[in-house]
Order: sequence, then structure tokens, then C-alpha cells
Amino acid sequence: MAPLPDGFSYAEWNATYNGLSFGIAAMGSATIFFWLQLPNVTQSYRTALTITGIVTLIATYHYIRIFNSWSEAFTVASKDGGDYTVKLTGAPVNDGYRYVDWLLTVPLLLIELILVMKLPQAETVSWSWKLGLASALMVALGYPGEIQEDLSVRWFWWCLSMIPFCYVVFTLAVGLAEATSKQPSPAAASLASAARYLTVFSWLTYPFVYMVKSVGLAGPAATMYEQVGYSIADVMAKAVFGVLIWALAAEKSAVEESGKLLPN
Repeated sequence: MAPLPDGFSYAEWNATYNGLSFGIAAMGSATIFFWLQLPNVTQSYRTALTITGIVTLIATYHYIRIFNSWSEAFTVASKDGGDYTVKLTGAPVNDGYRYVDWLLTVPLLLIELILVMKLPQAETVSWSWKLGLASALMVALGYPGEIQEDLSVRWFWWCLSMIPFCYVVFTLAVGLAEATSKQPSPAAASLASAARYLTVFSWLTYPFVYMVKSVGLAGPAATMYEQVGYSIADVMAKAVFGVLIWALAAEKSAVEESGKLLPN
């Protein structure tokens, strides 16, 4: 928990406040939607959809904690109807919540994708372990740099975390291409491909947001861009990704059900 810089404008404080609020609303709504859809997919895909809801539920909880931490770190007041002033209370914003969230949810995100693709059991187990462990290692290596003010140390941990990051991104973009082509319908293959590439795209935003404080930005502006950037990336990587997982599960369920209805 690094201390917050002083000098926040109301616009910077409010942008972060709204970004965290957006994260809570998007993750919470997604959780309800995914679990309401469980009866509408076949048994084979309910585990993947359940995990999708667990991911967004965990994210909702941690976004509430970060939001409360942000609110407690400031007093915002308007004197005599004038402009709002923002002052620090001395309480830190605990970004540890974000890393606990990622440590739990990032491996689950990849596992739910593997499960919904319905690969052979040996491949499912192998890919789940490899991608799950690599993504957890990526998050664990990123945290020591996140709490550092020394830019050289921050770059060091960034470089280390990029090793498992690149492995996971390469696997999503290239390693699972053959499995995607074996989906039971063109629509399912297209959705599986979209889920893979959305993950790659959303993940590519994280390293850049991580390094905001190392590219000339500092103080309140850097904190605002970091918090808002992570919030947008999280919604894409969890809520929007989850919608694709649901759509893929629904499409494959429909294909399987139609096959069962065909006369022998």
C-alpha cells in the first residue's frame, strides 16, 4: 500500500470513483446473468458457466473493497456551493485487493475457457494446469513491482512477470488454434476464437497500465489513469469475456441438443 499523492482535483477523484463504481455494477450484473443462465445450457457446460459467475462474484467483492478504500482515503466537500475540494484523510488505498482478486480469478478465467471448449480430458487437465499456474505466477511476480516507487525495481518485476504473461498470450493466440477449429459448428468456432482474442487484447492493456507511473506520469493523474485503466481492462477480461463463454456454451448446447433430436 503506497501512500497516495496529494493534490487530487475533483475531476481526477471523480473519474476514479466512477471507474470503480462501473466495475462494481458490471461485475455484479454479470454474476446474476451468468447464474440465471445455468438452466439454459446442457450439463456439460454448467461447470464453466458456474466458474464464470464465481470469477465475477469475486471481482465484485474486491471492487467493493477497493471502492470503500478509495472513499475512505478522501474527504470531498463544497464550501458555500462553490467548487468541490478534495483532501487526503491519511488512509491508504489498498491495491492489494486487486492482486488478491487477480490471483484467484485469472487462473479461473483460463480454466473456464478450456472447459467450455470441451477438449479431450487429458488435454483439458494439461492445459488447465499449465495456463493456471503460469497466470498465477504472472500475478505474483507483478505485485512486488506495483508497490514500489523505485522505477528500476518496478521495471525489474515487470520484466519478470512478462515471461509467464507471454507464454499465456502465445498459448491463447497460437496453441489453442487447432482446438478452436474442432468446435462443433462454425458459430462455436467463431465464439471460441473471439474469447481467445478478447483475452489477449484485454490482457495486453495490463502491462501498459502497470507502467503508467514509469513513462513520465506522476502524482494524482497517474493514480487516476491506473485505477480507471485497470477497471476497464477487468470488465473486458471478466464480464465481457464471460458473455462470450455463455454464448459459446449456449451455442454448443443447442448443437448437441439438435443432434439428439435427429431421427436415427
